[in-house]
This record gives sequence, C-alpha cells and structure tokens, in this order.
Amino acid sequence: MRIKSFIAASGVLAILAAFLATPALAQPKPAAGAPVAPVCANCHLEQWNAIDLTAHGAKTDADGSMCQACHGDATAHLKDPSVKPDSPFRAGVPAEKQAAVCLTCHSGNRNLAFWTSGKHAINEVACTNCHSIHGKKLTPTINKFTTTFLPNQADLCGTCHQQIRAATFKPSHHPIQEGKVKCTDCHNPHGALSPSMVKQPTINDQCYSCHADKRGPYVFNHPPVEENCATCHNPHGSVHYKLLNEHLPNLCEDCHDGSRHPGTIYGAGVGFTCPPGSGNDKVNYPACFGKEGQLNSGVSTRLVDRACLNCHNAIHGSNAPANRGQYFIR
Repeated sequence: MRIKSFIAASGVLAILAAFLATPALAQPKPAAGAPVAPVCANCHLEQWNAIDLTAHGAKTDADGSMCQACHGDATAHLKDPSVKPDSPFRAGVPAEKQAAVCLTCHSGNRNLAFWTSGKHAINEVACTNCHSIHGKKLTPTINKFTTTFLPNQADLCGTCHQQIRAATFKPSHHPIQEGKVKCTDCHNPHGALSPSMVKQPTINDQCYSCHADKRGPYVFNHPPVEENCATCHNPHGSVHYKLLNEHLPNLCEDCHDGSRHPGTIYGAGVGFTCPPGSGNDKVNYPACFGKEGQLNSGVSTRLVDRACLNCHNAIHGSNAPANRGQYFIR
C-alpha cells in the first residue's frame, strides 16, 4: 500500500510540474487591449509614462509610431542611438515648423482658427514655449494672496509679458494673482482678429461680459465709454482706485479742459484759496477767475473740482431726464 501511495503521489507531482512549466503560465501574454510600451520606452521611459494615459499616447504602439509622428523618423536612431532623429523640436528649428507639427492634429480646434494671424505666431512663439506635452513637474507656490492650488496662469504669461505682470501687483487690480481671473478669461493666446487678441470682437464687449451693468443702452451716453473702456481704465492694474489711468480730476480734465469748470492743472501756484496778489494775474492763477473773467471771492474753484464723481456719478451713462442725465449728475 505504501508503494502504491508513493507512486500515485509521484504521478500527481509530475503532472503538476509539467503544467507549471508550460509557456502559457511561465510567460503570460498581455490581455487584449492592454497597453504595449513602444520601443522608445526602453530609453525614454519617463517621457513615455508622461503621455501613456493621455490623448498623445497609444494603447498599442510597439514600434513607436506615435512618438515618430512628432519627433521624426527614428529608424537610424534605433540602430545607432548616437544618431538623433530629425526632430522638428530640436534647437534652431523655426517656430512655424514646430507649430505645424501640432497643427496636423489640432488644426480643427476652433480656438486655433486664427493662429496664423495671431500675435504669438507672428512673433515666432511656438506651442512648446507654453505647452509641455511630456509634462513638466509643476510645483505651484501658494502664498497668502493666492486662492487656488492650480499653477497660476499669470506666472507663465508673465515670463514674456513682464510689464503686464508688474501691473497685476499694483494696489488696484483684477484678482489675477489671486487666481480668480485668468489671462485666458479675456484673451485667446492661440490667435484672434480682435485688439490684443481678446475673446470678444471689441474691448468693450469683453468688459461687458463681466460688467454687464455698464452696457446700457442709455438715453445719454458718455462718448469715451462707448468708444473704449481702456480710455479711462487699465484692466491689468493701476496705482489709482477703480483701475483708473489717472487720478481725478486729472483724468476728466484730459478731455474736459476749460469746459464750465476750469480745467487748469494743479500746481504750487494756487490751492483751494486764491493767494494775495492774484487779483490781476490771470496767467499764473486762472483758477481764481470765473468764466467771464471776474475775480472769485478769494476761493478757488478747485475747492469743488477735486472729485468730479461727487456730482457726476453716472459717468458711464444716464437715463435721467433733462440736465440731470445730460451732465450725468445725481
């Protein structure tokens, strides 16, 4: 009985060993549809892992055709790694040729309809100047003013547009550095026919997309407001309140010079009262004289001209009747 049991046990072990030694179990085949790393991943594994699960990767790309679609023919490179592929993204290649590679797939994107006429393309800015297909490791810095954990878009745009970036740090500014407003909320960096590549046909239409209360229509319109909001405001930032280009009343006096209220500039010659001896000096003390040239009673009209909006508060337009609306007063 012992001999029979030993023989039976030996037979079972032999069958099990033969089963485990089959190639199917010793080296299992990948499941159908499983990702197959291309030959490029043998050396460029980090770059492959960056696009494996993105639209730039491919589920089955053993010969690296997806890589060669952008980086050029790698036949000679596979035989001799020292021979670099004729990549359009190598140093010295014009930005136009680099962008042409991306446009072979992305030309149908409506945001790229005016790429060739946009200021970035005209100034030889390539897609890779802003985008990294293989994904650069971004470690956004969070400070007490930032309200988002995403990389701040203004940091990328600010690498070239440094004067604009500086304006966003001024006391009166849109919340760009805080992450509440992005550059692409107003601009299309991929090209547009509008001024400064804003998304809307005009600058005013772009401003109205957020500031709809300033759109009108009004019975009495303020012409500079209708023409261009940037006549009075700097949308990126200003040292004056409400993003104004100048402080009041200087901003208003750029157009309303000598209209009803004297539009003379402020200086050391006269303050809010007329100094002694100014009775006959209309050249140096014009603010001390009325509209018809008569001397004011010792009080400069600048006393009431310091803040135009104290009276003309409906400066963007008014629907009030008669003179109240015509002069945008309360």
